Amino acid sequence: MKIAVLFFGALKDVLGRPGETVDLPEGARVGDLVLNYEREAPQFVAMAPSLAISVNREYSGAERELREGDEVGLLPPVSGGSAEGGQIAGGVRCEVRIVREPIDAEAVVGQLKRPADGAVVIFDGVVRDNTRGRRTLYLDYEAYEAMALKQMEALAVEARERFGVRGASIVHRLGRLEIGETSVLIVVAAAHRGAAFEACRWIIDTLKKTVPVWKKEYFEDGAVWADGEPFPEEIRRPGGTAGKQPASK
Repeated sequence: MKIAVLFFGALKDVLGRPGETVDLPEGARVGDLVLNYEREAPQFVAMAPSLAISVNREYSGAERELREGDEVGLLPPVSGGSAEGGQIAGGVRCEVRIVREPIDAEAVVGQLKRPADGAVVIFDGVVRDNTRGRRTLYLDYEAYEAMALKQMEALAVEARERFGVRGASIVHRLGRLEIGETSVLIVVAAAHRGAAFEACRWIIDTLKKTVPVWKKEYFEDGAVWADGEPFPEEIRRPGGTAGKQPASK
């Protein structure tokens, strides 16, 4: 059976390609697929404990049986296009988008804010000019776009349910970003500031760990993929263990 396999971030560099189609025997599981790449590249073995796996754009464990036509993503820790989505909250469309053009924060806020809101909290993630003492020239973001958009939409919905806020918009940018530009914008509207602050913080913290977006940092003396945050315990990885790699972004 034929399985589509996608690689992202540093893993794409290790294997030397963004993806491929592989032939596997009937009954093969995700773990069998992972073993193929462990045999191919020694560096992959070192990365495997920190990887997450998706099957058809949903996180999955190594024990899942694969079927003809499945799409498997092998995902290094995330660092958290043009795809668009959105949910209706209080009669207002909450923007959930992935874009490649500069993000217009004022427009996103204006789209969400309503007279009944007592607070609008904004998180504006900005490209800074340094990382660990090295001068940053620019960043380049990539994503597993269809899955990232689905995860972002789920975060917006859960934030409304969990914190009782009226609406939440999330916009993430991909491609080359210059110093001072916005990489991710989160806007939360609510009747009370406490709920708005809590929801906004929860969205960005969760996005950084679970949404499949990666960044490459360019310096005067080279470029590196940003180290990723460990995936949460509930996201199953090869071998069923939690990643122990250092955090990123």
